[in-house]
Amino acid sequence: MPSRVVRLGVSLEPELLASLDRWVVRRNSPSRSDAIRFLIRKELSESELGDPESDAVGAVMVLYRHTAPSVLRRLTSAQHRWGEHIQAATHFHLRGDACLEVMVLKGKRAEVERAAEDLRGVKGIIQGDYLVGNPTVAGGKTGHRHPHGAGESIGRSPRPTPARAWGGSRQSRGRGPPRPGRAA
Repeated sequence: MPSRVVRLGVSLEPELLASLDRWVVRRNSPSRSDAIRFLIRKELSESELGDPESDAVGAVMVLYRHTAPSVLRRLTSAQHRWGEHIQAATHFHLRGDACLEVMVLKGKRAEVERAAEDLRGVKGIIQGDYLVGNPTVAGGKTGHRHPHGAGESIGRSPRPTPARAWGGSRQSRGRGPPRPGRAA
């Protein structure tokens, strides 16, 4: 939290102010100022993430049935492909044969997105989604280096996707259509 705060005035239409106030309550913000700071940081993060070389952190969530043939082997293999980027993974057993796995990644935005697409695209994954954020809005950096060499492609090249920032759509997306050259 900054030690010094600069005050400024903002003019809003009454309808926009009413919408902001409703959002402040839904978000459980302590104040309008806190909510506006959040929105500014979110916009700055999304702008910064427009650069594929920007520092990024991400979280990937996948749901699968552990009884599906070879899903654990395939997921482990994909995790090893992205071992330099995956910082942590945790596995939860749900009721029935369902499992949830969450993986935390860091690196350059383009690499984090390729890793996330690869991980959620593993054959046998029923549902997967990811979020990508920029650590600089919290005053951090990933410290990610590139031992794999400049310009070297890592993992598969999945279908391109737009940058997704924290606070964006939180609806989970399914796997989507199979990639060319892959069995469904």
